[in-house]
Amino acid sequence: MDQSKVARGSKSVPIKKYYDPTCVRCPRLAGFLDQVRAKHPTYECRPVSQFGLWNSPLLIVGLAPGLHGANATGRPFTGDHAGIMLYQTLYQFGFSSSPESFKGDDLELHGCLITNAVKCLPPANKPNAAEVNACRSFLIQELATVPVNGVVLVLGRLAHDSVVRALGFTLSQMPFRHAGELKLTDQRTLVSSYHCSRYNTQTRRLTQAMFNDVFSRVRELLS
Repeated sequence: MDQSKVARGSKSVPIKKYYDPTCVRCPRLAGFLDQVRAKHPTYECRPVSQFGLWNSPLLIVGLAPGLHGANATGRPFTGDHAGIMLYQTLYQFGFSSSPESFKGDDLELHGCLITNAVKCLPPANKPNAAEVNACRSFLIQELATVPVNGVVLVLGRLAHDSVVRALGFTLSQMPFRHAGELKLTDQRTLVSSYHCSRYNTQTRRLTQAMFNDVFSRVRELLS
């Protein structure tokens, strides 16, 4: 099989259209990954690929990989606190084969694709504006795979803002709010939620009940 391509429906498309594992377009991020790789040689320490199936009716967009999570495991929201609530909720609502995600497991997503607005680990978990902009070309392509009547679920304000810009809208047209909902073209829907980070869950800015409500609405939209 040609490893430079991935399956998408009945077609094969170049990986670099959606994800480039060798990308170094952001010097600060590339340099930081080199530093982390030297300290943690078993970590993936490269741009993190999407996880799930292309053309899925649900696309979930986070901000960026975590140091000991996706950056270590190579899978979005896997290996750190942020993924605990997400994968439990995905399982509860039928989007995942397991409530937990670990490197090397056989977990599968059902009708769902997970990605990040920024593919590389940023220092202090904070990409700068130039880095978010540089990675948006991948995000634009990912958004284009969401089918008619599909849902884009964004986690957190920064991911929301990048998705809005990738869709060609202004932030004044689509401001962030938890459980916010906006109709896009082709009857697709943008839904926004607070990020399931440790800080948000421990301070109860985002509770499991709140997250369940968001996913209940996603399921309703997809049905």
